[in-house]
Amino acid sequence: MVAIESIFGERIGSTIHELTGTITRINKRYATPKIKLSKGAEFALLFLRLYLIFLVILLGYKFWTIVHGGA
Repeated sequence: MVAIESIFGERIGSTIHELTGTITRINKRYATPKIKLSKGAEFALLFLRLYLIFLVILLGYKFWTIVHGGA
């Protein structure tokens, strides 16, 4: 992280380095789930994920129509 410290200075660079190290450590700890989900819970999460994707696409479409002079 020498580049970060040279860009932002010693104090801010070391703080950023510590925060990214903490985030990396947390991500490694929770990378694999420890709870086994039931089939119903897996289906519900899949449905919610698809619904979220649909909403994002709908939001993008609305933005596109507004930018190009739609109602």
